[in-house]
Formats: sequence, structure tokens, C-alpha cells
Amino acid sequence: MHIAPYDNQNKPIVDINDATVPLNYFNIVKLKKGEAFEYQVPGYETCIVPATGSVDTDTEGFKADDIGGRVGDVWGGEPEGVYVPSGAKSVMVCTSDEAEVFIAGARYDEVLEPFAVRSDELDLVQYGSDDTKTHRKIKHILGTKYHDKVGRLLVSELFTVGAGGWSGFPSHKHDTDRLPIETRHDETYNFRFKPDHGSGVQMLQRQDGKPGDAYHLVDGSTICLDNGYHPCAVLPGYEMYYFTILGGLSQRSLIQYFQPSHADQIETIPGIKDMIAKFK
Repeated sequence: MHIAPYDNQNKPIVDINDATVPLNYFNIVKLKKGEAFEYQVPGYETCIVPATGSVDTDTEGFKADDIGGRVGDVWGGEPEGVYVPSGAKSVMVCTSDEAEVFIAGARYDEVLEPFAVRSDELDLVQYGSDDTKTHRKIKHILGTKYHDKVGRLLVSELFTVGAGGWSGFPSHKHDTDRLPIETRHDETYNFRFKPDHGSGVQMLQRQDGKPGDAYHLVDGSTICLDNGYHPCAVLPGYEMYYFTILGGLSQRSLIQYFQPSHADQIETIPGIKDMIAKFK
């Protein structure tokens, strides 16, 4: 499902128990200096990640100041985040002139401990190549290194490297719990383009060998993925970013099932096996 950009007025774009991606939660909060935003999401653990600007946060007494700091756009520095336990009350206060803040969430009942992720604590992966049109960089905010501190939520930022190209290829899915070959993980994306008048396409193929759907992506598009193979691409001459939320049904580790028609290309894309391992 494609959700075109709109003024959500700091209300969830993907709320709890969403019909398409019930394991996900997503909000975009926009604040000006000194403004505060308070929230809590019963039954969902969340992560606060400023897209731009910075905030001070207080989560049930755990304080993390100056989270974020990127200027201009998501290409303006490294991300930072704060993990907020399931159902916990968190308050953020904008400390920059303005801030745009992503709140990512996944369904999880157990209450863990809050913590901050600073820019020097990210898990970084770069793979692909210009030749294979698959060159991209991934910045894991809540990645494998936090397995013992997070329940079901994975949060990452994905960047195409260079202008144009494909991401999420070879095509894969993760819509069915059938260990050890696949896990059920609902997924939500929010896209940005550089320059911001750029655009791309999100493919969604429900069955191998049969035609699927395609969605036109613009700056600020949100995509909710419940099932099917889902590569995406950006037009030549533009860079693409997408904020990625994954929520697991039965476990946090993601196991992708690669589309049989294209699975052999795993052997042709430099570094892709390291990328796959970082989601497990």
C-alpha cells in the first residue's frame, strides 16, 4: 500500500493494529524550537529517530539529550535514536530551530529498558556495485548488535550510492513464518529523494511468475508491505533514501526468502551476503 505525503499533524501515519501492517507503527512529528511532543503506544516498542534537527528526550526518567543533529535533510549527517519500551511514556523537546522526527514501532508486549543510540554506535553496511546497479549503504540504528535489548523491532536507514539504481534486489519477501527459510516481518518505508523533486518506483509482486503492482514514489511517500516480493528503484540522476521499520511476528531476526526467479543473482552482487547477515 502506498500512502502519499500529507500533513499528518503529528498523528500516526501507521497506527496500532493497522489493517495492512499490524506489526508496525509509524509517525512523523514536526516541531519548532522549544515545542514538546509526548506519546506512548500500548503494546508497541518504539524508536525515536530525528530525520533532521535535534531533540532532548525523557522516557520514564531516562534522559537522552541532543539526539539527532542533521541539518537540511537526511543526507546531512549520521542518524541517532532512542529506544522506547513498549507502552512507555516519552517526551521529546525540540532543541534546534525545527525538527522532523520519525517514530518507528513494532508490536511487542514485554517491557524492556530504554537506551540511546549515538552516531558512533551505528552498524554500517555497504554492498553492491555500480555495474550491477545495486550499490547502496545501510545504517542500522536498531540492528543485530541490540538483539538482547530489543524485542521485535528493527530500524534502519537505506541509501542508494550514486544516482539511480535498484534497492531490495534480488527480490525477496518475508511474509510467512516458516523457519528456517523465512520469517513474518511486516515492513514500512518512508522515502526521500535528492534533489527532492526526484522519484522512484516500488514494485510488489505477490507470486513468482505472475504480474504484480507498482507504486510511484515521491519525496515523503510511505509504503506498507504485508506480503510479496518488493524491490524498488530510483530514477537516473537522483539519490534515494528510505527509513525502514521491520516488526517480527515471532522473532526479531529477519530471514528473507529470495524470489526463485532471481535468487541466483545473490552470487553476482558484491557484499550482499554480509548485508543479509546483518538483518539476522
